[in-house]
Amino acid sequence: MPCCAATNRLRPLSHLPRPLEAVRQFTPNWFAVVMGTGVLALALAQWPGDVPGLRVLAEGVWWFDVLLFVLFTGLYTARWVLFFDEARRIFAHSTVSMFFGTIPMGLATLINGLLVFGLPRWGEGVVPLAETLWWIDVAMSLACGVLIPFLMFTRQEHRIDQMTAVWLLPVVAAEVAAASGGLLAPHLADAHSQLVMLVTSYSLWAFSLPVAFSILTILLLRMALHKLPHENMAASSWLALGPIGTGALGMLLLGGDAPLIFAANGLPGLGEVAAGLGLVAGITLWGFGFWWMLMALLITARYLRTGIPFNLGWWGFTFPLGVYALATLKLASLLSLGFFTVFGCVLVAMLAVMWLIVGRRTVLGAWHGELFVSPCIAGLAK
Repeated sequence: MPCCAATNRLRPLSHLPRPLEAVRQFTPNWFAVVMGTGVLALALAQWPGDVPGLRVLAEGVWWFDVLLFVLFTGLYTARWVLFFDEARRIFAHSTVSMFFGTIPMGLATLINGLLVFGLPRWGEGVVPLAETLWWIDVAMSLACGVLIPFLMFTRQEHRIDQMTAVWLLPVVAAEVAAASGGLLAPHLADAHSQLVMLVTSYSLWAFSLPVAFSILTILLLRMALHKLPHENMAASSWLALGPIGTGALGMLLLGGDAPLIFAANGLPGLGEVAAGLGLVAGITLWGFGFWWMLMALLITARYLRTGIPFNLGWWGFTFPLGVYALATLKLASLLSLGFFTVFGCVLVAMLAVMWLIVGRRTVLGAWHGELFVSPCIAGLAK
């Protein structure tokens, strides 16, 4: 290897013609890193029992996730300020535009972490901040869930044989916000505010899940007729587990809050019904998720036979697995069944290993600049 080539590979952003190119090529795909890191922090915090140092590690991962979100928000904002004409091309791109949904979903992991880690450390003073961030998250999720499909229908070019589970990303954001609302609602100051958030969260769940399941139905047909997507989209096979796991977790969390919140607002009977429906729906969706997880494992094994090129899409292995692990551990706490406890721990361990693998590859790719590629401007001169 020539000496100058070896030197270039050691320099940061060596694959880019100039450092500012990292901003020019920055896309919302990077917020999938926030999603995967945030869900790992939350999953580690839910590990059964008292493991010395694990809670501290989980909180450290969450703080790292906060820094990532702030950094990525700054970089993406800078792209819109400095390269506006190129940045707006994303709306016409049939794949990259889907990743707008990762921004509110990444924010949701920070909100949940603020409750899981912030409440024990700073007390109820963090609740107003969490509530404000949650409403911002709701607004972004609703916008993604409506505007991106509208662009699909009016401006973008799509074909059934090129469809992947990436279509799920913009519509699932509302479902993730619903689960966060279930976690936050009991901590609000007055009963009416709790009811507003609870009802809003149920509405967000319904806003998202039926559309996501419609996409899953089309996805099954697409794979039966046209087989698996290209190796570059290998991780997308796991994305389908996201709305299923989040749907289960959301119903379990909302159902757990419902009796006290509805009773406080003069609707005690409705709360008990909601709790029962939440548990049954959670178990049912968990079962569907188990089928899809086994299918995703088989599909991934098939891809591994020929090799999977690394890209930011690998973070699609993490968040869906993480929310399914959280739903499993929530069922373990509600039902006191050992199977869910053991299986939930296995899933969290799998998540941690995958996060380490994908995280290492991401750090190396970011250091060399290889991952800063915006497909929507790929044909433009540098």
